[in-house]
Amino acid sequence: MRRLWLTFAQTATVALAVLFVLTTLKPEWLPRRAQGPQVVELTQSTQTSVAATRVGSYSEAVRRAAPAVVSIFTSKEVKVPQHPFFNDPLFRRFFGDSGGEESQRASGLGSGVIVSAAGYILTNHHVVEAADEIEVALADGKKLRAKVIGTDQETDLAVLKVDRAGLPAITFGQVENAKVGDVVLAIGNPFGVGQTVTMGIVSALGRSGLQINTYENFIQTDAAINPGNSGGALTDAAGNMIGINTAIYSRTGGSLGIGFAIPVSTAKQVMEQIIATGSVTRGWIGVEAQEITPELAESFRLASTTGVLIAGVLKGSPADRAGVKPGDILVSIDAKPVTDPVAMLNIVAGLTPGKAAAVKVRRDQKEIDLRIEAGKRPPAQRRR
Repeated sequence: MRRLWLTFAQTATVALAVLFVLTTLKPEWLPRRAQGPQVVELTQSTQTSVAATRVGSYSEAVRRAAPAVVSIFTSKEVKVPQHPFFNDPLFRRFFGDSGGEESQRASGLGSGVIVSAAGYILTNHHVVEAADEIEVALADGKKLRAKVIGTDQETDLAVLKVDRAGLPAITFGQVENAKVGDVVLAIGNPFGVGQTVTMGIVSALGRSGLQINTYENFIQTDAAINPGNSGGALTDAAGNMIGINTAIYSRTGGSLGIGFAIPVSTAKQVMEQIIATGSVTRGWIGVEAQEITPELAESFRLASTTGVLIAGVLKGSPADRAGVKPGDILVSIDAKPVTDPVAMLNIVAGLTPGKAAAVKVRRDQKEIDLRIEAGKRPPAQRRR
């Protein structure tokens, strides 16, 4: 029995000694129990799965829309005085007018959106206005020369064309379904730093009366829009374009959270006309309209404020020939109700020049039906 106990004691001692040596010199040979959660490296497939289910991410929308947004670089020749006092009449009296100016190149920056794989690009009129050289930088860094197909100053839109096919075109969204509070993304090249994506919400719809364009129906957003963003895309949360970024309200030159975009429905109509004919044709009847306020309604003894007050009629215009008079209340055009001057302007713009339209006016508490043969709207005066 004693011999058995000695054998067991020696065996245990040797085993402990071996365990001590392994623990000290070769611990990796020993099996270990897991301590805490195990870290697993993400493979490409798991990364894709995580991204697809990531809450609050708009990476998929950016992936769809960003390749279609381009940077636009313009240049034009401008005349500048050679001497700081050249504009002073007294200076010019003694030194004359000759040699007082020299030509320099002025550069501009903006953004644009590829709307067709054939190379058509939509941007703002003010981005390419008076430019004699236009270069477009694609999202992949390639640069192409572009030419102006046509512009529309009254909506501040322009269509460019580059000689390259197979370009990534953006998908047009349904701006009619947009609601205040919807998430939107603004994509462009602010200050020339490179393509940038900012996020915000739709702050308001149908903004007008801002005296930015003749035809105004802006989407207002608080997504950061800065100089250089003009002409870029405003997209919904799925990456579909619902507007063209065009202006900001700012006292500093930078974003204050009040930006405006032209609805894609307006941009599409203008773009199609420009591509087809090189310009935009609108109807015109030659009247000056004024909103009917409660005070005006009381003064004219009107039962309601519906319609618009005709404040003036241009002599010899279609409205003048049809018998419209100052003081008339314009109620409807082709059975479309006229609710305010903006609505009237848009309805008239949609009339076909040379085609008669049924107009209803209220005069001396009586409704009168007239027919006006719409004319073609004269070119817009140059304005800022």
